[in-house]
Amino acid sequence: MKAIELTGLRKSYRGAERPAVDDLNLTVDQGTFLGLLGPNGAGKTTTLALMCGLLRPDQGTVRVLGRDLATDLEKVKHVLGLVPQELALYPTLTARENLGFFGRMHGLTGSRLKTRVDECLALVGLEGSADRLVSTYSGGMKRRANLAAGLLHEPAVLVLDEPTVGIDAQSRNAILQRLGELNRRGVTLVYATHYMEEAQQFCSQVAIMDQGKVLAWGAPGELVAQRPGCANLEKLFLELTGRYLRD
Repeated sequence: MKAIELTGLRKSYRGAERPAVDDLNLTVDQGTFLGLLGPNGAGKTTTLALMCGLLRPDQGTVRVLGRDLATDLEKVKHVLGLVPQELALYPTLTARENLGFFGRMHGLTGSRLKTRVDECLALVGLEGSADRLVSTYSGGMKRRANLAAGLLHEPAVLVLDEPTVGIDAQSRNAILQRLGELNRRGVTLVYATHYMEEAQQFCSQVAIMDQGKVLAWGAPGELVAQRPGCANLEKLFLELTGRYLRD
């Protein structure tokens, strides 16, 4: 069974000159650590939103672990986790209170809820700061708490939209190390990032997209080797998507 199957996806926004996602096809095997790469406006965030059921496609299908989001969204929510680009935390609550709130939304209660909150805080290295208000956290701590919130219900598939943007190197490394641990336990990861070195080092597969389409997909080393003159993933990315600025 495939973890994710995107078939013929298309999504347009009113007033836009072209579709944000245009006949996109992508299959992700279970246990894959997929890096989703693309310049600004390539359609990455829209693709992730379609993948998680936050948006409905104009056409095409999304299947997660064999279930069609159009008909089985509620069941998919139990196996899929999302770490959004924007912080999904209440700043006037502590990290423990935030996780308790989100855990109850996932149906966790009692000792199971307490155990999962403690486990997720420990996983992201916040057990010693769990009872501080999130508003007092550094940017890196907020990002780690954001990751913990997406893990509470033990998803088999975890979707992350630039979870390390704008934070210090130590926090970025900590998050990536934790994601690697999750992947080794069998969790499928879909990870949108602008950091090419991260993708080349940690991802088993990458998909490079632009203008709503996947331009290249495969293991980073294999993709680079297929392009003479491309010494690394960043050079391949620039060759495929161009060097002009995106706003």
